[in-house]
Amino acid sequence: MKRAAWNKFVKARDQYRTAIEELRRSLPKLRSVQQKLIDSRTPEKSSGSAGSGKTGNLTYTVETPIVYNGALDDVTSGDEIRLILVADNPGRREQVAENRRYLVGPSGKIAEKFFRDHPGLGIDFRKNAIILNKTPIHTPRTAELRELCRLGSPALAKALVESQRTMARLLLEFHQALTTGADKSSLLVWIIGYSEMKKGGIFETYTEEIQNLYCKNRLKEDILLYRHFSMNQFTIDLNQQAAPKENITESLARIGAAYRQRILGW
Repeated sequence: MKRAAWNKFVKARDQYRTAIEELRRSLPKLRSVQQKLIDSRTPEKSSGSAGSGKTGNLTYTVETPIVYNGALDDVTSGDEIRLILVADNPGRREQVAENRRYLVGPSGKIAEKFFRDHPGLGIDFRKNAIILNKTPIHTPRTAELRELCRLGSPALAKALVESQRTMARLLLEFHQALTTGADKSSLLVWIIGYSEMKKGGIFETYTEEIQNLYCKNRLKEDILLYRHFSMNQFTIDLNQQAAPKENITESLARIGAAYRQRILGW
């Protein structure tokens, strides 16, 4: 990164860290509400052999209620960041104290394999990408954010909404930082998991904020939307929609732009 870009990146990272700390202080009872949610979960069939009938224990101890992506602290001025990937919210593995990084669970492994299997994209997922979320508030599954708000106070529901606005603004801060000094942006922004970004979805506020921030910004064309990496949805969708004689880059651009038009309107 050039010096100006690096300075802006560090500023955005500091703003992110400060926002996380402020959110933590505003929700002193969040951990107990998250633990209540987790302890109430019903055991599921395990992912072992079919028909085994075994169940898995879905309970665990909450270690990090609100997760800052520690991988950002590993980025140096010598790194070339070519992708900002926006996921949903930190899950079980992301909140473990020894991790505290985004997309380090099964979805992250699928994402890592996808880029490894497509070297023509020129992106090492752990070196050339930074990962943000639509909210830093932890739940085992994204859909359980609704239940978390039901179990918590109105202040928690409000904080979830405000955290989405904050994360949208931080996306723009990082986006502008990493394109500073460039005549034409070579940076891509992938927002994965668009289903909850629709009206009435968990991340409706995030969508509205992105629309407001980017509507007149030339960087809006960098943004592409996709299905989530979880359960291989991203790859399945890509394979189903790929057109004959189209290379992977062309397919990704076309599919991502179509979903962007559907959700964001441009």
